[in-house]
This record gives sequence, C-alpha cells and structure tokens, in this order.
Amino acid sequence: MDKINLSEKLAKIHDHWRPRIVAELNDQHVKLVKFQGPFDWHHHEAEDELFLVVKGRFRMEFRDRAVDLEAGEIIVVPRGVEHRPVADAEVEVLLFEPKTTLNTGNVRNERTIETLDEI
Repeated sequence: MDKINLSEKLAKIHDHWRPRIVAELNDQHVKLVKFQGPFDWHHHEAEDELFLVVKGRFRMEFRDRAVDLEAGEIIVVPRGVEHRPVADAEVEVLLFEPKTTLNTGNVRNERTIETLDEI
C-alpha cells in the first residue's frame, strides 16, 4: 500500500507504445505508456478502455470522427469500437483496463505485447 508517483514511473519509460503495469485492482490494470505517432486501428471485443492524458496531447481517432485530448482529460473507448490513438508529439498516458486487455486488441502484429512488464 505504497503511493505511486506517476512522474517518477513515467521517467523510467524511454520507448513508445509499450505499456507498463503500475498497479492492479479488481482484475484491472493501471498502466503507463508513452505514445508518439499513429497506432494501429483495432478494437477490443470484451473490454472497455480508459485513457487519461498525464502530459501532452493526443487524438483518439474513430472511423467517423476524432477526439482531441489534453492533460487532465480522459476518454473511455467502449468494447467493440474501432479506434486508433495518434500523437503528433510524445504524450504520457495512464490506461485503466481489464487485465485481459491486449494492447492491439483484435489485431496481432509486431506491436502486440503478450506479457506486460511492471514498473
């Protein structure tokens, strides 16, 4: 039951699109990740995802629109909704999602991370 300093944890991340687990609760993972550039279009059959912008900004693209997010803002992507995060510059994001959530959802490729590291 120690506190978690998000800034300290994020300072240890030096790559993009590779989430790290910082906490667990009720079969959910709290993850930290840095984004830059576009990710892959994907969806999650069984999981909703929460994105909280810690620092910077990014755009969550959907097939019919895009939502711009800045520090202190969140978006929840419901299960089954195709989406693609895009960051023009590096952004720091906290993710809150079920433990079963695969970073690339229904897509399997070189960006898929089967087992996440803890930080």
